Amino acid sequence: MKNLEINIENVFPFILKKKLDEYEELTRYHIRQLHQRTGKGANFLGWLDLPSSITDESVKEIESVALELNKKIEVMVVVGIGGSYLGAKAVIDALSHSFGDYSGDRSFPKIIFAGQNISEDYTGELMDFLEDKSYAITVISKSGTTTEPAIAFRILRNHLEKKFGAAEAGKRIIAITSADRGALRNLAEKRGYKTFVIPNDVGGRYSLLSPVGLLPVVQAGFDIRQLIAGAKKMEEMTRPGTPFWENPAAVYAAARNALYRQSPKTEILASYHPKLVYLAEWWKQLYGESEGKEKKGIFPASVNFTADLHSMGQYIQEGERNLFETVISILEPGRKIVIPGEEDDGDGLNYLAGKRIDEVNKMAELGTMLAHVDGGVPNILVNLPQLSEYYLGQLMYFFQKACAISGYLMNVNPFDQPGVEAYKNNMFALLKKPGFGEETELIYKRLEKAR
Repeated sequence: MKNLEINIENVFPFILKKKLDEYEELTRYHIRQLHQRTGKGANFLGWLDLPSSITDESVKEIESVALELNKKIEVMVVVGIGGSYLGAKAVIDALSHSFGDYSGDRSFPKIIFAGQNISEDYTGELMDFLEDKSYAITVISKSGTTTEPAIAFRILRNHLEKKFGAAEAGKRIIAITSADRGALRNLAEKRGYKTFVIPNDVGGRYSLLSPVGLLPVVQAGFDIRQLIAGAKKMEEMTRPGTPFWENPAAVYAAARNALYRQSPKTEILASYHPKLVYLAEWWKQLYGESEGKEKKGIFPASVNFTADLHSMGQYIQEGERNLFETVISILEPGRKIVIPGEEDDGDGLNYLAGKRIDEVNKMAELGTMLAHVDGGVPNILVNLPQLSEYYLGQLMYFFQKACAISGYLMNVNPFDQPGVEAYKNNMFALLKKPGFGEETELIYKRLEKAR
């Protein structure tokens, strides 16, 4: 069976290969730090061996709970923000039919998301949508007090209780939370919700292979065993002792850091498949939140080609030379469609007659890569054999492992997010949350001066 492969040949026109060779011992050292739990943020490394430590019993429990609940619902509302929803959203979008339930399979509920924003319009339209639906809620939060999901859960919980009664609503709510503390844990125990645990040593953006990601993915009808198996394979491929050039996570981390130290400060994740838009959103959170601290970090951006070649393509080709590209290429699509020929050839496309659409897409990919490299944009290529649960497991664990190594190469803690608290404190003060009185006065003075 083929595995994910990385190709950095189009990095070497911009950095010398011997420069990358200098990273070999350093990445080996940081991989040892990770596995020996001696580096920064070592208390948040539970994700590292999660693929190989997931038990069959825990998978069966997740599958059983999902199957039982799916029998009586049309919709599952997943409440969470950041890593509490992006991993599951990325996998579900990548594997789902592009046009929803066009296939007519009603065996699995529609998975929708809430608590990832505080838009009143979004919330109002969500309630409109749920009014005549049989639905359930999966709420994801270690604390239960994160503002955005806490607001959404309160509104949804009240609606569900009014719709079905408190007893039945309690059977339709699953809480994925801390094992032994927090507001959500307390509420779940008080009201008898089914619960799953977010391990204390697994941060949100690294939590895909915990119940945080596995439950929504299996409820959507996808094979979490294959997702785990793919991640386990990548765990094996990137373990300590793997030679540097055979370890895709080490090579990717080293290449992007070598480029970063030379000049590019923005990395664009590109794909030629529209189902990977939310995979890119997940990747942006993973790298942005992990590396963006202490005035360091590569800015993560994303594009979806070929659509964005008609919008962002001009900037990438000829704008500021402060960026590099990482391209995810899906080697074999799931469908086969051949372009037909026409007698009059009015659109001039008969030269493509008999070719698969994917061949045209691949030539666009290769042509763009050559053009961008010629235009001064270094290119890292990640080849994925297929878009499936197994290979998504490989891809997402690969990015997680590489992110951890890359953060250590930048000498930052890739597992904390202290800067996220700044906006929260200002928001709490402006909303006059108890305990923020002094901060409220200072903020209003600042706002008066700014007007």
